[in-house]
Amino acid sequence: MKNIAILIPVYNRISYTKECIRTLEELVINASPGKNRYHIIVIDDGSTDGTGNWLASNHPDITVLEGDGNLWWSGGINTGATFAISDIKVDYLLLWNNDIHPAPDYFIELDRLISTIPEKTIAGSKIYNLQKKNVINAFGGIFNPKTGVNYLVGGNLPDSIEFNQPIEVDWLSGMGSLIPASAIDEVGLWDEITFPQYYGDSDFTLRAKMKGYKIVAYPQLKIWRDKSSSGISHGDTLKGLYLALTDIRSHSNLSKTFRFYKRHATSILAYRAFIMFYVRLIGGFFKWKFLSLFGKTRTK
Repeated sequence: MKNIAILIPVYNRISYTKECIRTLEELVINASPGKNRYHIIVIDDGSTDGTGNWLASNHPDITVLEGDGNLWWSGGINTGATFAISDIKVDYLLLWNNDIHPAPDYFIELDRLISTIPEKTIAGSKIYNLQKKNVINAFGGIFNPKTGVNYLVGGNLPDSIEFNQPIEVDWLSGMGSLIPASAIDEVGLWDEITFPQYYGDSDFTLRAKMKGYKIVAYPQLKIWRDKSSSGISHGDTLKGLYLALTDIRSHSNLSKTFRFYKRHATSILAYRAFIMFYVRLIGGFFKWKFLSLFGKTRTK
């Protein structure tokens, strides 16, 4: 029997947390009885919507660790991982979000997988788009340190036979990733200083790969992500574009993306991909601003 900690960093959005806990408890109970033991750990980073009180009143069996609002994703995961390893002595860490929905057999499949995967393997899930049920959001990620090409496997593609086999990748999203607790000794924790929100997950798994870990996405581990609930976009305004480039909650944060390339790129040619991404982002914004003067609108 293995001890597995499910780490869930949260900040407000109590309705998501309620549904997440209800689903997790139901599915974990329905998994193979006695095969593995799961510990749900919620890292509440200073929620102001009653999340902490609701958890204490309704789920006193769940471990709740509190932050002051400055943990963000990587700091929350570090807080949960440190506690799980030192106090519970877990064998695995399962990274989770309160806005993902697992398949009914997720933990049954996870139990089967744990008994077969090699020791130095980090396992990832097949992540679908909740708003488009059969469209893949991510099946792992690929990063070429020489060319700078960085993309999600299966990103925005319909599911197909092509994605029905395990695939070795370079990095994984922080949603539904199973990490041996022993990896923390070799790889270290998530870099909450450099990558407090986005890139924390991909940076960690790229560092793990450099330490000899296989990073593998498994098709039988299926989860659906609510894309409407995370990140920010520029919203076709100059202020929005500025926030998209600078806000810590933005996937397109320029300084964090640069730091990611600075750490993991091995050739100056890799920065071409970095530059072209922002040329398309910023250029596309002004292109459609200009075309809107003539009644043209961007197709969403």
